[in-house]
Amino acid sequence: MSEPLVIASRESRLAMWQAEHVQRRLQAQHPSREVQILGMTTRGDQILDRPLAAIGGKGLFIKELEVAMAEGRADLAVHSMKDVPMDMPEGFVLAAISEREDPRDALVSPKYDSLSALPHGAIVGTSSLRREAQLRARFPHLVIKPLRGNLDTRLRKLDDGEFDAIILAAAGLMRLGLAERIRARIDPAEMLPAPGQGALGIEICDGQPDMQRIADALADESTAACVKAERAFSRRLGGSCHLPIAGFAVSEAHQQFWLRGLVASVDGTQIVSGECRGHWADAETLGVALAETLLAQGADALIRQINAG
Repeated sequence: MSEPLVIASRESRLAMWQAEHVQRRLQAQHPSREVQILGMTTRGDQILDRPLAAIGGKGLFIKELEVAMAEGRADLAVHSMKDVPMDMPEGFVLAAISEREDPRDALVSPKYDSLSALPHGAIVGTSSLRREAQLRARFPHLVIKPLRGNLDTRLRKLDDGEFDAIILAAAGLMRLGLAERIRARIDPAEMLPAPGQGALGIEICDGQPDMQRIADALADESTAACVKAERAFSRRLGGSCHLPIAGFAVSEAHQQFWLRGLVASVDGTQIVSGECRGHWADAETLGVALAETLLAQGADALIRQINAG
């Protein structure tokens, strides 16, 4: 009998859905091999009273999972790609990116059907500086407040009346069968998504060709090209939870993609944005090139100002 395949996952309901989704796919591809899930609580899940940017960023969601892989307790980890830091730590690789769910942000509200319908002083919750900056730029009359916790916790805070609306990733709501909570899917022209939003990533330890072959079967070439372009763009800008950066690519005909990106001040008063098109094979090169263009157009000074503040 082969050794079981073990997937490391956060224990939130959404993370477990993602791990179970990958588990089913792997079980179908390897019917004679047991596929298990090792559920874990990360520091990012435990510290809920402070903004993510203030406590160490997105890496807090994956560190414990990487320790489990390094110690041989797990073979791979499943992540929401928007939670994966732009630079992988030494000894680990992003082995595959699977097909993307709806990448858009979603408005969830008991009373309002669109962002433009929110009245002056309406309280909007979000965990993301990217969302906050774009909201402040377009709707300066709104009150933006931080919103932490897993998806169920965020929805409960909305239902308890702490917020008039909250902004969440549409993909998470759809994956958990909560699509009916979405009042509006926000067009990327109005709110550009985060790099990797809606896609799942498979992380393994470096130097494991057998695990890489297993992960390859989960990959989606189109999604991977788009997410690689988005991540290369963000990485060149120093992408982290401290910077309001958006990057979103869509596939077009003949293995081409269209990448849009922006960097903003948190208050939304300054935004530098741009776009480019190219071939999947050049995804990372073009992502870096778009970032360089934005840096030359003023993003460099903006980023220095944010980092200094």
